[in-house]
Amino acid sequence: MKVCVVTGTRAEYGLLFWTLKELQQDPDVDLQICVTGMHLSPEFGLTYKQIEQDGFQIDKKVEILLSSDTSVGVSKSIGLGVISFSEAFNELKPDLILLLGDRFEAFAAATAAMIGKIPVAHCHGGEATEGLIDEPIRHSITKMSHIHFTSTEEYRKRVIQLGEQPQNVHSVGALGIENINKLALLSRTKFEESIGFRLGDKNVLVTFHPVTLENATAEHQFTELLEALDDLKATKIIFTKPNADTDGRVIINLIDQYTKKNPEKSIAFVSLGQLRYLSALQFMDAVIGNSSSGLIEVPSFKTATIDIGDRQRGRIKADSVISCEPNSNSIKNAIEEAFSDSFQERLLHVKNPYGEKDSSKEIVKVIKNTNLSALLKKKFYDLV
Repeated sequence: MKVCVVTGTRAEYGLLFWTLKELQQDPDVDLQICVTGMHLSPEFGLTYKQIEQDGFQIDKKVEILLSSDTSVGVSKSIGLGVISFSEAFNELKPDLILLLGDRFEAFAAATAAMIGKIPVAHCHGGEATEGLIDEPIRHSITKMSHIHFTSTEEYRKRVIQLGEQPQNVHSVGALGIENINKLALLSRTKFEESIGFRLGDKNVLVTFHPVTLENATAEHQFTELLEALDDLKATKIIFTKPNADTDGRVIINLIDQYTKKNPEKSIAFVSLGQLRYLSALQFMDAVIGNSSSGLIEVPSFKTATIDIGDRQRGRIKADSVISCEPNSNSIKNAIEEAFSDSFQERLLHVKNPYGEKDSSKEIVKVIKNTNLSALLKKKFYDLV
Protein backbone atom coordinates (compact mmCIF):
# COMPACT_ATOMS: atom_id res chain seq x y z
CA MET A 1 0.00 0.00 0.00
CA LYS A 2 1.37 3.40 -1.00
CA VAL A 3 0.48 6.07 1.57
CA CYS A 4 1.34 9.65 0.65
CA VAL A 5 1.65 12.11 3.55
CA VAL A 6 1.40 15.82 2.74
CA THR A 7 2.97 18.39 5.07
CA GLY A 8 3.26 22.14 4.66
CA THR A 9 4.39 23.55 8.03
CA ARG A 10 6.89 22.82 10.78
CA ALA A 11 4.14 22.41 13.38
CA GLU A 12 2.14 19.99 11.25
CA TYR A 13 5.23 17.87 10.55
CA GLY A 14 5.99 17.73 14.26
CA LEU A 15 2.52 16.36 14.93
CA LEU A 16 2.84 13.79 12.14
CA PHE A 17 6.35 12.66 13.12
CA TRP A 18 5.47 9.42 14.94
CA THR A 19 2.84 8.48 12.38
CA LEU A 20 5.47 8.91 9.68
CA LYS A 21 7.81 6.67 11.69
CA GLU A 22 5.14 3.99 12.04
CA LEU A 23 4.39 4.09 8.31
CA GLN A 24 8.11 4.08 7.43
CA GLN A 25 8.79 1.01 9.58
CA ASP A 26 5.77 -1.00 8.42
CA PRO A 27 6.82 -3.61 5.81
CA ASP A 28 3.36 -3.51 4.22
CA VAL A 29 3.47 0.25 3.60
CA ASP A 30 5.36 2.25 0.98
CA LEU A 31 5.61 5.72 2.55
CA GLN A 32 5.62 8.72 0.23
CA ILE A 33 6.15 12.28 1.49
CA CYS A 34 5.11 15.48 -0.28
CA VAL A 35 6.43 18.69 1.24
CA THR A 36 4.95 22.05 0.36
CA GLY A 37 4.20 25.53 1.67
CA MET A 38 6.41 26.93 4.41
CA HIS A 39 8.77 23.92 4.33
CA LEU A 40 10.15 25.21 1.02
CA SER A 41 10.39 28.90 1.99
CA PRO A 42 13.74 30.47 3.02
CA GLU A 43 11.74 33.06 4.98
CA PHE A 44 10.30 30.32 7.18
CA GLY A 45 13.51 28.37 7.62
CA LEU A 46 13.52 25.79 4.79
CA THR A 47 12.22 23.28 7.28
CA TYR A 48 12.10 20.45 4.73
CA LYS A 49 15.77 19.97 5.65
CA GLN A 50 14.71 18.88 9.14
CA ILE A 51 12.51 16.19 7.61
CA GLU A 52 15.49 14.84 5.69
CA GLN A 53 17.72 15.06 8.79
CA ASP A 54 15.15 12.96 10.65
CA GLY A 55 15.73 10.13 8.17
CA PHE A 56 12.75 10.52 5.86
CA GLN A 57 12.89 10.54 2.08
CA ILE A 58 11.00 13.39 0.42
CA ASP A 59 9.34 12.13 -2.75
CA LYS A 60 8.00 15.44 -4.08
CA LYS A 61 8.54 19.12 -3.32
CA VAL A 62 5.37 20.94 -4.31
CA GLU A 63 5.99 24.69 -4.63
CA ILE A 64 2.79 26.65 -4.06
CA LEU A 65 3.62 29.44 -1.57
CA LEU A 66 3.62 32.91 -3.11
CA SER A 67 5.52 35.81 -1.55
CA SER A 68 2.28 37.67 -0.82
CA ASP A 69 0.50 37.09 2.50
CA THR A 70 -2.70 38.82 1.39
CA SER A 71 -6.02 37.03 0.95
CA VAL A 72 -5.53 37.20 -2.81
CA GLY A 73 -2.07 35.64 -2.46
CA VAL A 74 -3.42 32.78 -0.31
CA SER A 75 -6.24 32.15 -2.81
CA LYS A 76 -3.72 31.99 -5.66
CA SER A 77 -1.60 29.57 -3.63
CA ILE A 78 -4.62 27.28 -3.25
CA GLY A 79 -5.20 27.36 -7.00
CA LEU A 80 -1.55 26.65 -7.71
CA GLY A 81 -1.69 23.89 -5.10
CA VAL A 82 -4.57 22.08 -6.77
CA ILE A 83 -2.68 22.10 -10.08
CA SER A 84 0.63 21.05 -8.54
CA PHE A 85 -0.76 18.32 -6.26
CA SER A 86 -2.75 16.89 -9.18
CA GLU A 87 0.52 16.50 -11.10
CA ALA A 88 2.36 15.09 -8.07
CA PHE A 89 -0.34 12.53 -7.26
CA ASN A 90 -0.57 11.49 -10.91
CA GLU A 91 3.16 10.77 -10.84
CA LEU A 92 3.32 9.07 -7.42
CA LYS A 93 0.03 7.14 -7.80
CA PRO A 94 -0.61 6.69 -4.07
CA ASP A 95 -3.35 4.43 -2.73
CA LEU A 96 -4.15 6.88 0.08
CA ILE A 97 -3.40 10.52 0.97
CA LEU A 98 -2.88 11.36 4.67
CA LEU A 99 -3.51 14.97 5.72
CA LEU A 100 -3.62 16.82 9.03
CA GLY A 101 -5.54 19.88 10.08
CA ASP A 102 -7.01 22.84 8.36
CA ARG A 103 -4.48 24.87 6.42
CA PHE A 104 -4.95 25.94 2.82
CA GLU A 105 -2.16 23.60 1.64
CA ALA A 106 -4.11 20.61 2.97
CA PHE A 107 -7.29 21.94 1.34
CA ALA A 108 -5.54 22.10 -2.05
CA ALA A 109 -4.16 18.56 -1.62
CA ALA A 110 -7.57 17.19 -0.59
CA THR A 111 -9.22 18.83 -3.60
CA ALA A 112 -6.67 17.34 -6.00
CA ALA A 113 -7.02 13.90 -4.39
CA MET A 114 -10.83 14.00 -4.54
CA ILE A 115 -10.85 14.85 -8.24
CA GLY A 116 -8.11 12.26 -8.83
CA LYS A 117 -10.26 9.58 -7.13
CA ILE A 118 -7.70 8.94 -4.39
CA PRO A 119 -9.01 8.18 -0.87
CA VAL A 120 -8.05 10.67 1.84
CA ALA A 121 -7.40 10.09 5.55
CA HIS A 122 -7.72 13.24 7.66
CA CYS A 123 -6.41 13.93 11.17
CA HIS A 124 -7.88 16.51 13.59
CA GLY A 125 -11.23 16.98 11.90
CA GLY A 126 -14.39 18.06 13.70
CA GLU A 127 -12.68 20.84 15.66
CA ALA A 128 -13.93 24.42 15.81
CA THR A 129 -11.91 27.64 15.41
CA GLU A 130 -14.56 30.24 14.81
CA GLY A 131 -12.18 33.15 14.21
CA LEU A 132 -10.39 31.59 11.25
CA ILE A 133 -10.80 30.58 7.63
CA ASP A 134 -9.44 27.27 8.98
CA GLU A 135 -12.95 26.49 10.29
CA PRO A 136 -14.67 26.09 6.87
CA ILE A 137 -11.47 24.68 5.37
CA ARG A 138 -11.31 21.95 8.03
CA HIS A 139 -14.93 20.91 7.51
CA SER A 140 -14.46 21.01 3.73
CA ILE A 141 -11.50 18.64 4.03
CA THR A 142 -13.69 16.38 6.17
CA LYS A 143 -16.26 16.16 3.37
CA MET A 144 -13.52 15.33 0.85
CA SER A 145 -12.00 12.68 3.15
CA HIS A 146 -12.89 9.03 3.66
CA ILE A 147 -11.15 8.01 6.92
CA HIS A 148 -11.18 10.38 9.89
CA PHE A 149 -8.93 10.51 12.98
CA THR A 150 -10.24 12.93 15.59
CA SER A 151 -8.58 14.14 18.78
CA THR A 152 -11.59 13.72 21.10
CA GLU A 153 -14.88 11.82 21.19
CA GLU A 154 -16.80 15.11 20.96
CA TYR A 155 -15.03 15.91 17.69
CA ARG A 156 -15.74 12.38 16.45
CA LYS A 157 -19.45 13.04 16.97
CA ARG A 158 -19.18 16.31 15.05
CA VAL A 159 -17.57 14.61 12.06
CA ILE A 160 -20.43 12.09 12.07
CA GLN A 161 -22.84 15.03 12.31
CA LEU A 162 -21.29 16.25 9.05
CA GLY A 163 -22.59 13.07 7.43
CA GLU A 164 -19.59 10.76 7.70
CA GLN A 165 -20.09 7.06 8.32
CA PRO A 166 -19.42 6.24 12.02
CA GLN A 167 -17.31 3.17 11.18
CA ASN A 168 -14.86 5.44 9.33
CA VAL A 169 -14.49 7.98 12.16
CA HIS A 170 -11.93 7.11 14.86
CA SER A 171 -11.10 9.03 18.05
CA VAL A 172 -7.34 8.52 18.49
CA GLY A 173 -6.39 11.48 20.70
CA ALA A 174 -4.30 14.50 19.74
CA LEU A 175 -1.13 13.59 17.86
CA GLY A 176 0.90 16.17 19.77
CA ILE A 177 0.43 14.35 23.06
CA GLU A 178 2.32 11.37 21.68
CA ASN A 179 5.33 13.62 21.07
CA ILE A 180 5.33 14.65 24.71
CA ASN A 181 5.27 11.03 25.83
CA LYS A 182 7.93 9.74 23.43
CA LEU A 183 10.52 12.52 23.03
CA ALA A 184 13.44 12.76 25.46
CA LEU A 185 12.97 16.42 26.37
CA LEU A 186 15.94 18.67 27.04
CA SER A 187 17.04 19.68 30.52
CA ARG A 188 16.93 23.39 31.38
CA THR A 189 20.68 23.76 30.82
CA LYS A 190 20.61 21.89 27.50
CA PHE A 191 17.60 23.89 26.37
CA GLU A 192 19.30 27.19 27.20
CA GLU A 193 22.39 26.07 25.29
CA SER A 194 20.29 25.06 22.30
CA ILE A 195 18.68 28.51 21.99
CA GLY A 196 21.64 30.60 23.11
CA PHE A 197 19.53 32.37 25.74
CA ARG A 198 19.40 32.23 29.54
CA LEU A 199 15.99 31.75 31.14
CA GLY A 200 14.91 33.90 34.10
CA ASP A 201 13.00 33.51 37.34
CA LYS A 202 9.83 33.78 35.28
CA ASN A 203 9.47 32.86 31.61
CA VAL A 204 6.74 33.07 28.99
CA LEU A 205 6.48 31.71 25.47
CA VAL A 206 4.53 33.81 22.98
CA THR A 207 2.99 32.56 19.74
CA PHE A 208 0.45 34.84 18.09
CA HIS A 209 -1.09 34.34 14.65
CA PRO A 210 -3.38 36.62 12.62
CA VAL A 211 -7.11 36.07 13.08
CA THR A 212 -7.88 35.40 9.44
CA LEU A 213 -11.63 36.11 9.53
CA GLU A 214 -10.95 39.64 10.75
CA ASN A 215 -9.81 42.49 8.54
CA ALA A 216 -6.33 43.88 9.26
CA THR A 217 -6.48 43.42 13.06
CA ALA A 218 -3.05 41.73 13.38
CA GLU A 219 -0.98 44.88 13.95
CA HIS A 220 -3.33 46.40 16.52
CA GLN A 221 -3.83 43.18 18.47
CA PHE A 222 -0.16 42.27 18.58
CA THR A 223 0.80 45.82 19.62
CA GLU A 224 -1.65 45.46 22.53
CA LEU A 225 0.02 42.17 23.47
CA LEU A 226 3.50 43.76 23.39
CA GLU A 227 2.23 46.56 25.63
CA ALA A 228 1.09 43.97 28.17
CA LEU A 229 4.43 42.13 27.98
CA ASP A 230 6.29 45.39 28.58
CA ASP A 231 4.80 45.54 32.07
CA LEU A 232 6.29 42.19 33.10
CA LYS A 233 9.14 42.42 35.58
CA ALA A 234 12.05 39.95 35.75
CA THR A 235 10.45 37.85 33.01
CA LYS A 236 12.14 36.39 29.93
CA ILE A 237 10.12 36.16 26.70
CA ILE A 238 10.55 33.62 23.89
CA PHE A 239 8.68 34.43 20.67
CA THR A 240 7.93 31.90 17.96
CA LYS A 241 6.95 33.57 14.71
CA PRO A 242 3.61 33.02 12.94
CA ASN A 243 2.78 30.88 9.94
CA ALA A 244 2.33 32.09 6.36
CA ASP A 245 -1.17 33.42 7.01
CA THR A 246 -2.72 36.66 5.81
CA ASP A 247 -0.95 39.59 7.57
CA GLY A 248 1.60 37.26 9.17
CA ARG A 249 4.50 39.46 8.11
CA VAL A 250 3.07 42.37 10.12
CA ILE A 251 3.51 40.32 13.30
CA ILE A 252 6.96 39.09 12.24
CA ASN A 253 8.15 42.68 11.78
CA LEU A 254 6.80 43.71 15.20
CA ILE A 255 8.55 40.74 16.86
CA ASP A 256 11.85 41.65 15.18
CA GLN A 257 11.54 45.26 16.33
CA TYR A 258 10.71 44.23 19.90
CA THR A 259 13.55 41.73 20.28
CA LYS A 260 16.03 44.18 18.76
CA LYS A 261 14.94 46.79 21.32
CA ASN A 262 14.87 44.28 24.22
CA PRO A 263 17.69 41.77 23.59
CA GLU A 264 18.31 41.07 27.27
CA LYS A 265 14.81 39.85 28.00
CA SER A 266 13.53 38.50 24.68
CA ILE A 267 14.48 36.27 21.78
CA ALA A 268 12.60 35.11 18.66
CA PHE A 269 12.66 32.03 16.44
CA VAL A 270 11.17 31.24 13.06
CA SER A 271 10.96 27.65 14.29
CA LEU A 272 12.05 26.06 17.56
CA GLY A 273 11.32 22.63 16.15
CA GLN A 274 9.29 20.04 18.02
CA LEU A 275 11.96 18.99 20.52
CA ARG A 276 12.96 22.48 21.61
CA TYR A 277 9.36 23.73 21.61
CA LEU A 278 8.10 20.94 23.87
CA SER A 279 11.21 21.18 26.02
CA ALA A 280 10.53 24.90 26.48
CA LEU A 281 7.06 24.19 27.85
CA GLN A 282 8.61 22.49 30.89
CA PHE A 283 10.15 25.78 31.98
CA MET A 284 7.44 28.31 31.10
CA ASP A 285 5.23 30.02 33.64
CA ALA A 286 2.72 30.75 30.89
CA VAL A 287 2.20 30.29 27.17
CA ILE A 288 0.62 33.42 25.69
CA GLY A 289 -1.03 33.96 22.31
CA ASN A 290 -3.60 32.19 20.18
CA SER A 291 -1.94 29.00 18.94
CA SER A 292 -3.74 25.66 19.08
CA SER A 293 -0.75 24.18 20.93
CA GLY A 294 -1.69 26.30 23.94
CA LEU A 295 -4.90 24.31 24.17
CA ILE A 296 -3.73 20.88 23.03
CA GLU A 297 -0.15 20.26 24.21
CA VAL A 298 0.48 22.82 26.97
CA PRO A 299 -2.07 21.43 29.49
CA SER A 300 -0.03 18.20 29.65
CA PHE A 301 2.76 20.24 31.29
CA LYS A 302 0.35 21.75 33.85
CA THR A 303 1.36 25.16 32.54
CA ALA A 304 -0.98 28.13 32.20
CA THR A 305 -2.21 29.14 28.75
CA ILE A 306 -3.43 32.67 28.06
CA ASP A 307 -5.62 32.38 24.98
CA ILE A 308 -6.14 35.76 23.34
CA GLY A 309 -9.12 36.71 21.21
CA ASP A 310 -11.26 34.60 18.89
CA ARG A 311 -8.75 32.53 16.95
CA GLN A 312 -9.35 29.38 19.01
CA ARG A 313 -12.94 30.13 19.99
CA GLY A 314 -14.93 26.90 19.85
CA ARG A 315 -12.14 24.47 20.79
CA ILE A 316 -12.32 22.27 23.88
CA LYS A 317 -10.24 23.92 26.63
CA ALA A 318 -8.61 22.52 29.77
CA ASP A 319 -8.91 24.25 33.14
CA SER A 320 -5.38 25.58 32.63
CA VAL A 321 -6.56 27.92 29.85
CA ILE A 322 -7.47 31.55 30.59
CA SER A 323 -9.33 33.29 27.77
CA CYS A 324 -9.04 37.04 27.37
CA GLU A 325 -9.78 39.86 24.95
CA PRO A 326 -7.07 41.14 22.53
CA ASN A 327 -6.39 44.34 24.46
CA SER A 328 -3.57 45.14 26.85
CA ASN A 329 -5.68 45.47 30.01
CA SER A 330 -7.42 42.13 29.50
CA ILE A 331 -4.09 40.43 28.71
CA LYS A 332 -2.45 41.99 31.80
CA ASN A 333 -5.30 40.74 33.99
CA ALA A 334 -4.99 37.26 32.51
CA ILE A 335 -1.24 37.18 33.15
CA GLU A 336 -1.81 38.32 36.73
CA GLU A 337 -4.35 35.52 37.22
CA ALA A 338 -2.02 32.93 35.69
CA PHE A 339 0.80 33.92 38.04
CA SER A 340 -1.42 33.94 41.15
CA ASP A 341 -0.98 31.35 43.89
CA SER A 342 -4.58 30.15 43.54
CA PHE A 343 -4.21 29.49 39.81
CA GLN A 344 -0.87 27.75 40.32
CA GLU A 345 -2.60 25.47 42.82
CA ARG A 346 -5.33 24.82 40.26
CA LEU A 347 -2.77 23.77 37.66
CA LEU A 348 -1.68 20.84 39.82
CA HIS A 349 -5.03 19.14 39.17
CA VAL A 350 -5.40 19.87 35.45
CA LYS A 351 -6.23 17.00 33.08
CA ASN A 352 -5.63 17.30 29.35
CA PRO A 353 -8.94 16.70 27.49
CA TYR A 354 -7.04 15.63 24.36
CA GLY A 355 -6.05 12.25 25.78
CA GLU A 356 -2.91 10.19 26.22
CA LYS A 357 -3.27 7.64 23.42
CA ASP A 358 -0.62 6.06 21.21
CA SER A 359 -2.20 7.77 18.22
CA SER A 360 0.22 6.77 15.47
CA LYS A 361 -0.15 3.01 16.00
CA GLU A 362 -3.95 3.33 15.94
CA ILE A 363 -3.85 5.40 12.75
CA VAL A 364 -1.65 2.93 10.87
CA LYS A 365 -3.69 -0.04 12.12
CA VAL A 366 -6.93 1.52 10.86
CA ILE A 367 -5.41 2.43 7.49
CA LYS A 368 -4.10 -1.10 6.95
CA ASN A 369 -7.40 -2.72 7.96
CA THR A 370 -9.59 -0.51 5.76
CA ASN A 371 -10.80 -1.61 2.33
CA LEU A 372 -9.73 1.50 0.42
CA SER A 373 -11.48 0.50 -2.80
CA ALA A 374 -14.85 0.67 -1.04
CA LEU A 375 -14.39 4.23 0.22
CA LEU A 376 -14.72 6.46 -2.82
CA LYS A 377 -18.49 6.29 -3.28
CA LYS A 378 -19.48 7.93 -0.02
CA LYS A 379 -22.99 7.68 1.40
CA PHE A 380 -24.21 10.52 3.61
CA TYR A 381 -24.94 9.38 7.14
CA ASP A 382 -28.14 10.95 8.48
CA LEU A 383 -28.57 11.39 12.21
CA VAL A 384 -31.80 9.83 13.39
